[in-house]
Amino acid sequence: MNKETMTSRERVLAALNHTEPDRVPIDLGGNQTGIHKFAYLELLRHLGMQDEMRIMDAVQQLAQPCEELLRRFHVDTRYIAAGAASDWKGGIVQERRDGRLWHDLVDEFGVRWSMPDDQPYFMDITLHPLAGAAISDIKDYPFPKGDDPGRFQGLRERALLLKKETPYAVVSGISGVIYETCWYMRGLENWYMDMMMNPEFCEALLDQTLQFWLDWFRVFLDEVGDVVDVIMIGDDLAGQGGPLFNPDTYRTIVKPRQKRLVQYIKGRTQAKIWYHTCGACAGYIPDLLDNGIDILNPVQISAADMDPAVLKREYGDRLSFWGGAIDAQHILPVGSPEDVRQAVRENLQALKPGGGYVFNNVHNIQAGVPPENIVALYDAAYEFGFYR
Repeated sequence: MNKETMTSRERVLAALNHTEPDRVPIDLGGNQTGIHKFAYLELLRHLGMQDEMRIMDAVQQLAQPCEELLRRFHVDTRYIAAGAASDWKGGIVQERRDGRLWHDLVDEFGVRWSMPDDQPYFMDITLHPLAGAAISDIKDYPFPKGDDPGRFQGLRERALLLKKETPYAVVSGISGVIYETCWYMRGLENWYMDMMMNPEFCEALLDQTLQFWLDWFRVFLDEVGDVVDVIMIGDDLAGQGGPLFNPDTYRTIVKPRQKRLVQYIKGRTQAKIWYHTCGACAGYIPDLLDNGIDILNPVQISAADMDPAVLKREYGDRLSFWGGAIDAQHILPVGSPEDVRQAVRENLQALKPGGGYVFNNVHNIQAGVPPENIVALYDAAYEFGFYR
């Protein structure tokens, strides 16, 4: 009979220190490890649970999972997040354009995210504020203040409440988005052209986003650097078949800035650094390790060269994997519960030996995933995740 012998926090920290805990830690509820609102509602109905819908990520339309569900699935993590600057207006407004009603959110960087009312699944960018800018415009652009004290009001109290009064590992919300913020502001096509023809523009904008996050982390770490167990940062670098742009460009202009941020964070906290990039990112793992990251997420096992057994064999002594539980494109949404169960068992066999693994789906659970499959996913994680 399997028996738990650790608290959730002990379990997560043991795994991330590459020792075998009593069982594989289980995660649900973050910005990249969450559940879409429609899938959440269906899951609650299936399990006979009641909860008031709370959106924790407006862009991705992720639900805040209730405590009853987290306990049902033996989830070992709980999340805290800083807020917005005190002068940010925020809020979602409704606008009618092109014959449709849109729900618009303008973020602190001036990027407009929009969701059509007749297809309320997630938000896409509909306004890139620097699309037509020249390099001379960057210094005059009203970038937000990373160290605005309003962002961190009450953060330490909330973090300490989790640390002192619950058994769970304390994980930060997503932060440190240096590269992607730039193309959000510029537009992806413009940004890719810039990387080839106008790298000075890219470097100037990257320096601005890096400074924002350095300022942000200075205060964040003052507040909770001694409390959090895991800090999430990330920038998507790869797609289904490989890198999204020339790796030489990454190593020349993006990596040095990422490394500076990671090294700053590691110089001020014992928390493990969790890096998110989707896609076929195996070729970037040596770079990420050189930057100083401890954890890779989401481990997109259906992408090229992302076989979990190979990744574990090549990097498992230096890198923890967080995710990789299931083929989220071809099995979780359309397979049977038994398909899900078998896939989880196989992936756990590849990823869990020696510790260094935290269980989660590959990225967020999307709308339309059958609730029976979600239950099978987490029940299999618990059943097959024990080490002894």
